[in-house]
Amino acid sequence: MNLKKYQEAIEQSNIVSKTDLDGIITFVNDEFCKISGYKREELIGENHNIIRHPDVPKDVFEKLWNTIKEKKAYISTVKNKAKNGSTFYVNTTVIPMLNEKGTIEEFIAIRYDVTDSIELTEKLKQKEEELENLNITLEQRVKEQTQQLLDLNQTLELRIKEEVEKNRDKDRFLFQQSRLAAMGEMIGNIAHQWRQPLSELGIILYTMKKIFKNTNVDDKEFLKSYESSKKVIKKMSETIEDFRNFFNPHRPIETFSIKNALDEAMLIMQGTLQRHEITLKVDCYDEVSIKGYLSEFSQVLINLLNNSKDAFNKYSVDNRVINLEINKIEDNYAIISFKDNAGGIEKEVLDKIFEPYFTTKHASMGTGLGLYMSRMIIQNSMSGTLEAENCDDGMCFYIKVPCVDKENIDG
Repeated sequence: MNLKKYQEAIEQSNIVSKTDLDGIITFVNDEFCKISGYKREELIGENHNIIRHPDVPKDVFEKLWNTIKEKKAYISTVKNKAKNGSTFYVNTTVIPMLNEKGTIEEFIAIRYDVTDSIELTEKLKQKEEELENLNITLEQRVKEQTQQLLDLNQTLELRIKEEVEKNRDKDRFLFQQSRLAAMGEMIGNIAHQWRQPLSELGIILYTMKKIFKNTNVDDKEFLKSYESSKKVIKKMSETIEDFRNFFNPHRPIETFSIKNALDEAMLIMQGTLQRHEITLKVDCYDEVSIKGYLSEFSQVLINLLNNSKDAFNKYSVDNRVINLEINKIEDNYAIISFKDNAGGIEKEVLDKIFEPYFTTKHASMGTGLGLYMSRMIIQNSMSGTLEAENCDDGMCFYIKVPCVDKENIDG
């Protein structure tokens, strides 16, 4: 039953299609029809190249088929052509689905629309020749990180396979479905973490263009925006590294200050909070240090800030305030209280918000994985708890984790 819910959640929040071994379409969801402009009956039974863009070289598709026929996942950003002749871009993951004998039965493709981002990048490349070297470097780094993700997927697949083999008789049929769920979860979180820095980078580059064209502006203004863009790019690369390390059982435990983790989160979220007129009030009554992984804990804070931002916009709140308190309590625990005044959430769904793929947002705004992953990080990586409740005129989250005494930090 849970697998069916996961599949429905994926189909509702992504662009999904299935083909047989010859590339003939056997299934498309509503989002696929919407972006391609074709009706479902026009697509079923047709070859998937019905949406192939003539600008894409043939060797790209040869690589795709060579990869998936070897029972490997293929991940790429693909340029397609809609029924009306327009172009759209999608980040695509094609996965071969195997039967109990390990034979490929069909192919499933999961996509999300990145047309606006791709078109913006192309325009910036055309108009900003002075940023050409930066863009080339970024492209190369993305390719390198994508290769690392492919390697990570292979490692993850092997680990899942080892666990399934221990229960071969009862779990063989579920192997491919569990792999699909894990892969979709990881990709969804990476996309979630990259949307904000990409938006920030676009704004910074646009600002740089204006500064560059204005000959009356001091060079320091231009260099300031340039340095900001490099910081965003560095953070994007670190996000990929964080997800690579997330599945590494041998990574070392860190001791870090909660305030430092908040500073890391604000490096990404500062611009967003300002644009949406959100005031963040931080009360740090003690310099509290904890053990775990700083990058993961920062991602938890980013998820909470993003959720509040979306709630403020959804309910059109005027005076937008988030209060964050850091306290040290008895029994050597730290309590982080996160409260907003965005209106809270319906009581009947409050107990479901930490379930995977559950979301009250539109499909284009999230995958329903943020709070699920946040609780998993707090519980599994930090031996703590993450709870939520409605309080006053908003939502309240409470993080409780063991803290480290100052005299033991270097021990």
